[in-house]
Amino acid sequence: QVQFVESGGGLVQPGESLTLSCAAPGLILRDYAIGWFRQAPGKEREMVSCSSASDSTTYYAGSLKGRFTISRDNAKSTVYLQMNNLKPDDPAVYCCAANLMRRRCPGTPITYEYDYWGQGTQVTVSS
Repeated sequence: QVQFVESGGGLVQPGESLTLSCAAPGLILRDYAIGWFRQAPGKEREMVSCSSASDSTTYYAGSLKGRFTISRDNAKSTVYLQMNNLKPDDPAVYCCAANLMRRRCPGTPITYEYDYWGQGTQVTVSS
């Protein structure tokens, strides 16, 4: 069973940066659009960003564009999420998953169509 493994989370102060990684050994990453998601306590899972397999298009949810940057290294089967200027409402468990229905990211922040969910990595922002 393929499953992503996320890493890179931690405790940072507001305004600082983190880079998250998710790796999927055994998955041919170039065949899938990959999404980053987050879930805060008491809230539903929400999409953060998506990286297409079929071209270089990416998707960012809401106001995250400009602060977050998604990238991938297909040879390493790894997707990254660079998060800058972290804010008090960014804390959550961040995880990634592969879109099983399409190679190009959907233009909406859907959370279905995805599988191979990882356990996630915790991001905490506190002064």
